[in-house]
Amino acid sequence: MLWTRLSALVVKELLAAFRDKKARFALIMPPLIQVFLFAFAATMEVTNVPVGVVNQDWGAQSEQLISRFERASAFSEIRRYDSQADARAAIDRQEVMVVVQIGQDFSRKIAARETPDVSVLLDGRKSNSAQIVNSYLNTIISQFGTETFAPDKLNADSRIVERAWYNPNRDYRNAMVPVLIATLPMTMVLMMVGMSVARERELGTFEQLLVSPLQPLEIVVGKAAPGLLVGLGQCVIISGIVILLFGIPLLGSAAMLFLSLTVFLVAVIGIALFISSLVSTQQQAMMGIMLVMMPAMMLSGFSSPVQNMPDWLQPLALTNPLTHMLVIVRGLFLRDMPFWLVAQRIWPMAVVGMVTMGLAAWMFQRKVQ
Repeated sequence: MLWTRLSALVVKELLAAFRDKKARFALIMPPLIQVFLFAFAATMEVTNVPVGVVNQDWGAQSEQLISRFERASAFSEIRRYDSQADARAAIDRQEVMVVVQIGQDFSRKIAARETPDVSVLLDGRKSNSAQIVNSYLNTIISQFGTETFAPDKLNADSRIVERAWYNPNRDYRNAMVPVLIATLPMTMVLMMVGMSVARERELGTFEQLLVSPLQPLEIVVGKAAPGLLVGLGQCVIISGIVILLFGIPLLGSAAMLFLSLTVFLVAVIGIALFISSLVSTQQQAMMGIMLVMMPAMMLSGFSSPVQNMPDWLQPLALTNPLTHMLVIVRGLFLRDMPFWLVAQRIWPMAVVGMVTMGLAAWMFQRKVQ
């Protein structure tokens, strides 16, 4: 009897979610489009950047340094300016992001074994990208200085060899694209589940559901199951795209990934149901979802590590299910994360899911009374 009631509610929710072409399009196409946008457009790598140069020396050594800039793959072209004023104007017009100024006695100081003057002007309006380009320039300048001042010692002295664990090529896509397996379904599930109760309230059918033979906990389960099925379906599709199309291998256990995603989506659904239990209209539900979704993304470590956040903010980030899920996804894709480490991240998500679903059932019970 219980199974019959729950299955009827689940079928009703699925039919409501896929009732027309627009609804089906909204559930399927946006995540797929965003996967490719994040993979190719939303990148923190800096390439094809024009760099300005003000060469006040015009000696052989300064020209050698500029030729190294021209050979760098990250720079699309090197634009020369006659004066610092022209270079500043180019930055103001956003023609270049960075300008390298070489002092007028650059070659003479190198010949005299003195330290030459090289300054770099950065566009502070694009601080992150400008800092990355500045890092590229500093690497080229440092290498040029080492080879110029100590050419005989390059082969004799010890060298520092950089090796990046888990992502040997330091490919930005390998680190960022797998996390879309969690972030994109989270957004869709929050919208789908959070709006469903508000939509029924506006139509007047939710009150009928409350006075039906279904218990409040059964209503919560019946509302959660369709969102879980749709969310897991999106996770499977996005995982296939990440592995098959982008060629990013899953080094860890697929079963652990599926289990973690299930617990994560249950926690997300619990949050969505709790939000929907507090609001009366779809507009209010949308505002509540946005109020939760944006801080959840910023506190998750998606774009910046949690360790870089203030000490008082880090405990709040650890209550965010997305924080733990991103650690699991990166751990299973970039290295074979052991089960005991995965379990340490699963149980906080399970606690969030149980607490929020319990609160949602309690709120529904209050409305019945």
